[in-house]
Amino acid sequence: MTKRILDIRPNEFKDLTKDDIIQSINASEGRTMVSEVICAAMPMLYDVSNAELAASLGADIILLNVYDVNKPYLMGFEPLPNKTVVESLKEKVGRVIGINLEPVDNKEMLEKKDTIDTGRTATAENARLAYEQGVQLLVLTGNPKTGVSNDAIISSLKAIRKELGEKLVLVAGKMHSSGTAGEASSRIIDKKTINDFIEAGADIILIPAPGTVPGITLEFVKAMTDFVHSKGKMVLTTIGTSQEGASVETIRQIALMCKMAGADMHHIGDTGFFGMAVPENIFEYSKTIRGVRHTYRRMAMK
Repeated sequence: MTKRILDIRPNEFKDLTKDDIIQSINASEGRTMVSEVICAAMPMLYDVSNAELAASLGADIILLNVYDVNKPYLMGFEPLPNKTVVESLKEKVGRVIGINLEPVDNKEMLEKKDTIDTGRTATAENARLAYEQGVQLLVLTGNPKTGVSNDAIISSLKAIRKELGEKLVLVAGKMHSSGTAGEASSRIIDKKTINDFIEAGADIILIPAPGTVPGITLEFVKAMTDFVHSKGKMVLTTIGTSQEGASVETIRQIALMCKMAGADMHHIGDTGFFGMAVPENIFEYSKTIRGVRHTYRRMAMK
């Protein structure tokens, strides 16, 4: 039987299968911490990468943003000999490593659209490369102004699931509109979209945390989460609106609302300043959802 993610030691994370990861998260009952970092950002501590810092503060899963499968790198991090960036990171930090891939679309935009490198797009080929590089979890989502849409997420899910079968954990949803008109505020997700994501192959549904997007209330997230759970899937709530740089009091409030809504996994974003959340907010979020005992255990485990 798979352990709770709370009890998995760093040297065990790198060998977890998709089913292992999902079962260990489910067994931890809403106490899984995901910290996102921007690969292209300078490290906050100069000679210690932001991924290593985030792991040291209590994260169970490190999510790499703007990771390019064609040009993989992480600022401030030197890969081990004959190993990829992701393989090396799994060895050094002892965490599940995921990346974002972006299902861009050509729909009407709320603002000028940014063009992203092809190695960041959510194609089946890029997902295959990510898997071969050691990635364990893919989040199909969008950065600001990239024009990612829910329809494009559905198409990418189908293509990636067909390409890779059950090799990777697939997470689907948007933390904010990504600049796409008609998918902002509380229109960012609904039950039909959730159902479409699940039918297309999503294992975990991403929903903005209460209070992070206009109109996304505790009641809204609770209703969406209950629907996801009724379908036998899990929910990742996210802070993707720079509130990872808000006060610790704000972080506590968001964390508790996510817990009350039924979140299985808790994400904190990557632009507290720029590159990762304010360090004390990762620590505070972790303490809020699981207390000091499990936070310190995760920080101290070897």
